[in-house]
Amino acid sequence: MTILIGVDQGTSGTRAVAFDERLRPLGESYQPAHVSHPQPGWIEKDADETVATVERALGDLTAQLDGDVAAVGLDNEGETVVAWDAETLRPLAPAIVWGSRRSQPIVERLEAAGHGPRIQELSGLPLDPYFSATKIRWLVENDAAVAAAATEGRLRAGTLDAYVCARLGDGARTEPSTAGRTQLQALAAPGSWNPELLELHGIDPAWLPPIGPSAGPFGKLAGLPLRALLVDQTASLAGHGCLLPGMAKATYGTGIFLLQQAGEAPPKEPGGLLSVVAWELSEGRPSYALDGGVFSAGTVLTWLRDGLGAFQDPAESEAMANSVPDTDGVRFLPALAGMGAPWWRADARAVVAGITAATTRAHIVRAALDALCFRVRDLVDALPVRPDVLRVDGGLTANGYLVQRQADVLDMPVVVAEMPETTALGAAAAAGVGAGLFTIDDLAELAAGGRRFQPGDVLAAGADYEAWRRFAEGASLL
Repeated sequence: MTILIGVDQGTSGTRAVAFDERLRPLGESYQPAHVSHPQPGWIEKDADETVATVERALGDLTAQLDGDVAAVGLDNEGETVVAWDAETLRPLAPAIVWGSRRSQPIVERLEAAGHGPRIQELSGLPLDPYFSATKIRWLVENDAAVAAAATEGRLRAGTLDAYVCARLGDGARTEPSTAGRTQLQALAAPGSWNPELLELHGIDPAWLPPIGPSAGPFGKLAGLPLRALLVDQTASLAGHGCLLPGMAKATYGTGIFLLQQAGEAPPKEPGGLLSVVAWELSEGRPSYALDGGVFSAGTVLTWLRDGLGAFQDPAESEAMANSVPDTDGVRFLPALAGMGAPWWRADARAVVAGITAATTRAHIVRAALDALCFRVRDLVDALPVRPDVLRVDGGLTANGYLVQRQADVLDMPVVVAEMPETTALGAAAAAGVGAGLFTIDDLAELAAGGRRFQPGDVLAAGADYEAWRRFAEGASLL
């Protein structure tokens, strides 16, 4: 049997899933990781622990398998940054997680200097602390150990794929879909660090890993054949079989990330979304996508549980939302980590409004779930081409109220993937391409199947969305 493994290195843990040659799941292992919030707007994690979760997930999974592993694909959480010592390979500081806003002062400094338009022109990305470059700069300017390593020539920095490969593989490396998330790779010329972007951000290229294609013979990862690297959201795009321009998917996890396949040329007018590299499975032939992110989704449910005490288990949110006929005028802005696309308001904060003496926890929970659906509509409305259907995956899609409400709000069928771990599936499929077992076109069949939710009361849902937009805009939050 040919065995492929997809390793989904995510914000709060690592999941490794094994598949056969027809991409049917054989087994999986999940290893959690701790994420901390030491100050408002700061999110960080232990990079050593992240490496350990990857190693444990692979070790636990392979112990379950009967046969040799032909290829492993590793996807990573994207903009999260780690700085490490080139000599010892130990982290010099906690990893700064993608949603952290601590580098906002550096963003403001670049904006004040007038560099924002040029950075966006080259990278395809607006100035925002979301992206890796300002996080790296923040570490150099604010962490003594990182600054000393930079001065002494020992500093290495990059995204978590590079660090995991440095520790468990044959040396640090990254690829175009992840490198594009740093704001240091030119959108029109993926595969290398852009000298002008490096200079504008104050980043020494000697700190960074080399960029190669997304699939190919990459040596070993924890002793297994590494054949693909991808950022998590484009791995999910591949796992949904979204190969044709216009096809779109959304992953509902810690945040919600919607991607639409754009084909072989960078999108010209992203409309507040991100123009990104989807992958470069064949060297010199990149594929592009449009990307929009809702930075707070699963974290909203976590806050409702831990911060508000609305329920003990997020799974209860579906029944709570269905227990009331509407939100009774309660509005929720899900901006626990600022507002992402298409608004790009790092200063936005979450808001609950419209509370009266009759408001219950169920009204607030329903308003929060509705708000996530409304934010996804913000993204879909910004797409240049409206998709025929939205393919979805992620833990929150187990919530039937949320998925049906999403179909109603979008006036569009929503299809929940048959394989819940679509991101790991995409990483494994890309590894199959890298090992020569598949072609990219073979992945199109992954788009078939899934539970379909048809839109229902679209007029009422549309009116609710418009009322929510007026609330947000009237509060000067967008």
